[in-house]
Amino acid sequence: MRVNEISEKREMQDIITKSQVCWLAMADAEGSPYVVPMNFGFDGDYVYLHGAQFGRKMNILKKHPRVAVNFSVDHQLRYQSEHVACSYSMKYRSVLVEGEVEFIDNRDEKVKSLHIIMAQYSSRAFKYNEPSLKEVCVFRVSTEKMTGRKMHYQ
Repeated sequence: MRVNEISEKREMQDIITKSQVCWLAMADAEGSPYVVPMNFGFDGDYVYLHGAQFGRKMNILKKHPRVAVNFSVDHQLRYQSEHVACSYSMKYRSVLVEGEVEFIDNRDEKVKSLHIIMAQYSSRAFKYNEPSLKEVCVFRVSTEKMTGRKMHYQ
């Protein structure tokens, strides 16, 4: 197999920017894993996420803020021999961000963070009403520790 480590920060940032969804991984007090797909925003330094104020995810994050966030793009099934199962594999490029969740409670910072999230999916400008801003939980994860891999890409 041809798995290459990605060492260039710019290439890892390009993978994150190209992604449409990320996978947020965490563990509860008993060490049970919990992984959820999420929409996100990215500004080069942080991955921004949001969700409801309450629920399993928030319960875990508030007590155990250490997380991993995975991004994966350019998936393509490949094989060396069409009739040999073990020759099948997947081309991909991926990034894993490890860090600690920082909750964003300040109203203006929430708005700024939500703009970053929406910019991942749309070039439109958005407004947020006050009840929604009070109800949403916004948080971010630093990209200080990032590792990248690519399979079957140069």
